[in-house]
Amino acid sequence: METKTAHIDELISTFLAEGLEADVLEELKAWIAESEENRVHFMKCQEIWFSAVQEQEGKYYDQEKAFELFEKRVEKQKAEKRKARIPVWRGLYKYAVAILLFGFISYFSYQKGENSLRNALAEIEVEAPSGSQTRLHLPDGTTVLLNSDSRITYAQDFGVNSREVTLQGEGYFEVAHNQKIPFYVKTEDVQVRVLGTKFNFRDYPEDGEVVVSLIEGKVALKNKIRQEADLVLMPDEQMVLDKKEKVMKKESMNAQAVLQWAEGCLSFDETPLLEVAKILERSYDVEIEFTEESLKELRFYGNFNRTKQGLNDILNALSATGKVHYMLKGEKIVLY
Repeated sequence: METKTAHIDELISTFLAEGLEADVLEELKAWIAESEENRVHFMKCQEIWFSAVQEQEGKYYDQEKAFELFEKRVEKQKAEKRKARIPVWRGLYKYAVAILLFGFISYFSYQKGENSLRNALAEIEVEAPSGSQTRLHLPDGTTVLLNSDSRITYAQDFGVNSREVTLQGEGYFEVAHNQKIPFYVKTEDVQVRVLGTKFNFRDYPEDGEVVVSLIEGKVALKNKIRQEADLVLMPDEQMVLDKKEKVMKKESMNAQAVLQWAEGCLSFDETPLLEVAKILERSYDVEIEFTEESLKELRFYGNFNRTKQGLNDILNALSATGKVHYMLKGEKIVLY
């Protein structure tokens, strides 16, 4: 029995970390559908897994360490369960991960015809708060990595008859291929339509432009703020939409540079200081203000690794240019 439980726990952690092959995923789904106890255990394991991953925030994501922490917490949870029966629903609504849990659960419940859970929540929302990143696997097998201060929402029955998500912020998508059901990512400004591909999509509400960068496959882009022909991207191309001009423009791009954020790197290449400040605010969950408007136009070069260098390292590098300095004012960082 213990061997079976260990095997299931390993399947669950692999599913959450990187996804499962189709035949193994079917095994997990069948086990969850066997009983209410199995379904509750699946829910609890997801809560433990994501809390373990949260402890890796600010560091490079380490799947092995997260799994070790996951195992320890599962054992602790089992020990506590033997001592006293604890309500599994307690505290779930305190965290955004709880909404993610309902996402996975609603998918498996749909397979069993249990519509009550699907109707409990109209939409599922997953968020990466400022200063962190969040990795998740959608029910269709698609992998999403959300950058800091980003979120996606999708319907409870995602993957059944449609695959649509709404994005705010930045996300890297590895979309599972499905010829019959296209995958859509929508923001306020642009819609991306794909069948199966890898791409990066950035559209923060406060930014002046939208950028979609294609790594593999093919995508069609629809401008939602101005009527114009759809734009098709091929690998190593990206679309840039200036929100004031409201026109989509295609240009070549360096895929490695575009995806540096996903590896914990911050790269600035003649980047306006205003843009640098926005990135630092999201990456380190801080507030930055300028004493002079002219400072916002200064250009900055530099490459940093968040796993090895902190905010002070970047601020000191800014000061080393001699063009800008910083000071702490309460909880704010002031550039002058």
